Amino acid sequence: MQTQNHHQQKNDQQKSDQQLLDDTVVAVRQAADLLLQRFKPDARPADLPQLIKMIEDNDTAVTGQLRASLLALRPGAQWLDDEKSSGPLPAGEWWVADPAEGNVNHIHGTTEWAVTATLVRDNVPVLTVVAEPLAAKLYTAVLGGGAYLNGQPLRVSQKPSLAAALVSTGQATPGEGKLAYSKIGQSVTVMLEHALLVRMAVPATMQLVQVATGQLDAFWQHGNVLSGLVSGALLVTEAGGQVTDWTGKPWTLSSPNFIASAPVMNGQLVAVLKNI
Repeated sequence: MQTQNHHQQKNDQQKSDQQLLDDTVVAVRQAADLLLQRFKPDARPADLPQLIKMIEDNDTAVTGQLRASLLALRPGAQWLDDEKSSGPLPAGEWWVADPAEGNVNHIHGTTEWAVTATLVRDNVPVLTVVAEPLAAKLYTAVLGGGAYLNGQPLRVSQKPSLAAALVSTGQATPGEGKLAYSKIGQSVTVMLEHALLVRMAVPATMQLVQVATGQLDAFWQHGNVLSGLVSGALLVTEAGGQVTDWTGKPWTLSSPNFIASAPVMNGQLVAVLKNI
């Protein structure tokens, strides 16, 4: 009887989250439309001060609307203010969002940017929305309900070997220090010996949606910036992928590093990265 009750509660929660997803889509799309209005293909920051100002202006313009909309959907949820936060969150529900994921791309007139929102419940991502308004792409996932792009189900790559793989990683957050830079550099060097093609790009979310679609075979990351990983982690797992740390343990919000790939390739990636 307890098992039946547990399954019923789980099913009820999934149905509730699916309904919440629809409202979250509306909120994220509205924020994405606002960010799209600010996009200029010919934008070129002149120097670092102007670059930082343009990034801050985008964040300011979009955050207020997105935050208000999402908190209205879940009045008891908390809002993660720091986009660079890492590590576990206090118990309960948290919105982990990025009003301009790939902000630096947006202000340089390039295309890899989006608005993201993920509901994390007791340190588990349970629903996510990633909107790319420039490409008219909307990625969605609910825990246990699959991952979708514009309503079509997603599936990760089925390649069996790194030898044929296109893989990607990101950069360190500015100011992380030489140790972080060294680990990232080492991981790229060793991956070049095993994968067909290796690239480094930002933001992480835009790489992870490509893992979920099968366009990229794997993504790895040193570090644990939650706003860049939680949405992609849910999309990849719901698309049939596997998300672990560099030792092969299941990834959590406490993990120091990150791998997302098809399950068949995870062991190969761990073998490459585990001793760095």
